[in-house]
Amino acid sequence: MLKASAVQRIAAGQDPLPLDQPVDDGPRIQVVGMRMGLLLDAIAQVYRWLGLDKASGGDLVFEHLVTARIIEPSSKQDAARVLAEAGVGSMSYRTVKRRLPTFAEPAFRRRLSGAVSARSDLGPAALVLYDVTTLWFETDTGDGFREPGFSKERRLEPQITVGLLTDATGAPLMIEAFEGNRAETKTMIPLIRGFVEAHGIADVVVVADAGMMSEQNLKDIEDAGWSFIVGGKIPDIPYAISQWRKHHPDTDPPDQLVVSQKLVHGVKADTRHRMVYFQYRAARARRTLHGVDQQLAKAANAVAGKAPVKRNRFITLSGARPSINRELETKVRTLAGWKSYVTNLDKPAEFVIGAYHQLWHVEHAFRMSKHDLKARPVYHHKKESIDAHLAVVFAALAVSHHIEQATGWTIKRFVRTFRQYRDVTLSVAGQTITASQPIPADEADTLAKIKNSDAH
Repeated sequence: MLKASAVQRIAAGQDPLPLDQPVDDGPRIQVVGMRMGLLLDAIAQVYRWLGLDKASGGDLVFEHLVTARIIEPSSKQDAARVLAEAGVGSMSYRTVKRRLPTFAEPAFRRRLSGAVSARSDLGPAALVLYDVTTLWFETDTGDGFREPGFSKERRLEPQITVGLLTDATGAPLMIEAFEGNRAETKTMIPLIRGFVEAHGIADVVVVADAGMMSEQNLKDIEDAGWSFIVGGKIPDIPYAISQWRKHHPDTDPPDQLVVSQKLVHGVKADTRHRMVYFQYRAARARRTLHGVDQQLAKAANAVAGKAPVKRNRFITLSGARPSINRELETKVRTLAGWKSYVTNLDKPAEFVIGAYHQLWHVEHAFRMSKHDLKARPVYHHKKESIDAHLAVVFAALAVSHHIEQATGWTIKRFVRTFRQYRDVTLSVAGQTITASQPIPADEADTLAKIKNSDAH
């Protein structure tokens, strides 16, 4: 009785809990969308900063293909899945196929090249890097464009040869596909001439590896009024090196020593003046001499009958008896560590050698296009669709290069890091709310670098 009276007094004036009444759930929360906001916005920002939106005429299909190629390289048909997972409105494969002929048009590709080149700040004179690669196809029969040829990957299938022109930082300026059986040396002049004529550049300094430069190419470059810097081959001991050796007998050259000599080519009516710089690097000499010692050891075993005679440049067959070519050994040891740089510019050695060593940028661009962007046109067979595919790869390469330059990250790391973050769109009581995942400070700083670089 006392307890019941106490409970009544404590609860006096309070309503009983409505435990026997249905519960009101309140407003329902529904997820209506998810988007890789940080990644998509960064790609779109660079795409527009480069002017690719205007160059493509605001073509959303092209922009979506470029975005999908950066996020997850795949077929054009599978691009819709990549975009859907990223939170971008999907596009039909039929629409993509209908737009591809437009992307393959030379005028369309020239506009892309012009937009990226404008951001490279080339000016009236331009230092450009050139290199080629090959892309092979899973077929046994050539068609006049896809043809067997000298393969960078040592494959026998039909291929195409792709020439890439970049600025001194590796930013792509122009890309062009050629027949798979066309010699590499015959791809450079048409591409560079097309670039110069399209963009009105008065003077060009072409930097290329020795394999790109035939003597005819050098003449064509000079006849066009351009300049060149190429890595040369040293078949014999040049006068400049022999003179240095003569005045410094039994002495190793100091690291990074440079000697030079002038060359005169051609007949009186067509004389060509060039400068050759020879640079010595101690590390390069050590690598070369190590290989020479190994080859000579094998040659000595073969000459002594301790090992079978195999292909070895130091073995000379005099009748039935092999011997070691000591004259060749002397020449190779004398040239160990030296590399030549040929130019028609009136520039100091530091400029010429430094410009040549920028070639790693174009090599990096090719690696990025082949591996990170998977440039090989696996599902394309006609030249038109291959050109359209390379237009998408070119734009994706331009965007990826700028992101790497701005952030210091590889494009692979950038995509892997920011694709995990989602903007989630919620519907709450008829209202739409967007919530974003917080990111660490260092990753926020990386995104800020892109914004700051685009502001300049």
